[in-house]
Amino acid sequence: MNLQRLFSIIRKETAQLLRDRRTLGTIITLPIIQMVLYGYLSNEVLHQPTAVWDQSASTESRALVSTFEKTRYFSVRYWASNLGEIERRLDAGQVKVGLVIPPDYAKRLRGGEPVQVMIMVDASDATSARVILSVAGGVGASISRDVGIVQLARAGLRPPPQPVEVRTRAWYNPNLQSQLFIVPGVLGLVLQFTTTFLTIGAIVRERELGTLEQLVVTPIRPSELMLGKILPLIGLGYINLTFILLLAWAWFGVTVKGSILLLYVMTLAFFFSSLGIGTLLSTVSRTFQQAAQLAQLVLLPSILISGFLFPRESLPKVLYWIGYAVPLTYFVTIIRGILVKGVGFRYLYPQIIPLVFLGAVVFTLAIVRFQKKID
Repeated sequence: MNLQRLFSIIRKETAQLLRDRRTLGTIITLPIIQMVLYGYLSNEVLHQPTAVWDQSASTESRALVSTFEKTRYFSVRYWASNLGEIERRLDAGQVKVGLVIPPDYAKRLRGGEPVQVMIMVDASDATSARVILSVAGGVGASISRDVGIVQLARAGLRPPPQPVEVRTRAWYNPNLQSQLFIVPGVLGLVLQFTTTFLTIGAIVRERELGTLEQLVVTPIRPSELMLGKILPLIGLGYINLTFILLLAWAWFGVTVKGSILLLYVMTLAFFFSSLGIGTLLSTVSRTFQQAAQLAQLVLLPSILISGFLFPRESLPKVLYWIGYAVPLTYFVTIIRGILVKGVGFRYLYPQIIPLVFLGAVVFTLAIVRFQKKID
């Protein structure tokens, strides 16, 4: 082996790598982002948004709510005025837990009589629901123990074994099947990966093969060129969606409880955003390798902070708010709402507005950056 020739090749490859700043930057940045995201991830089910209907409005009922919040598993976001309001917020995904306190809660507690409070849990995430149901039962047992100690100190009072009974209800998924949580999330994730990489392949590969030269001499505008490439990919995306739904039904027994037509219409907004991301990445990349690395930089955070695998409420505040800039965050809510909860447009339209906005932003940036010329 000739060391001089070896070092010549090493210098050449090093210089070539240093000149490709986009690839070099991605290689350095991606591990850092992975470490930060994975380091903060937690499978703990903390700070679940909770709605409370306190019909007692007493010191005892407020102490009960405070006890739930002190566990860190519950975070009261709304004070409801009726049961229907809690149900609507559960349907819309605004809360994961509903707590109903009866009007005679304080009176029965003071009299040493048993009293029931109700906990309603959104069980579309079966793992989180199991934790919440277990904690709720533990809170009831803790309060009952404290009440019993106080009442035993009073002469002539013999408290029942469990003065406060927490009755729990698992909504949307009473059998707590994990597939009802995982399968819809996987559906959204697969669609995002396929549409993003299809767009990258359609645009960047054409630049690499040199066929983009044929379009330079035509009167086609950048916006027309991009839409012409993307619209067929939307058709492929819908074919993927159909096959995944059929597989989810045939293999996992996951059926669409809501409107299939609504699912297909709302998926168009998601395609608009994910294809826009792929288009934008294609306009800032010279090679498919660069575009694929940049796609990982976008898609990996989508998996980790969108609520696909972990409750977003357990994330640090910074990552929680960054999640609102990820299209998958909204689509996961939409698809679980339609497949698992069976809710309609009335509860899901707040997810469509940011999806369309994100798509418009990324497409505008892509069109501005696109240069219909040979680099």
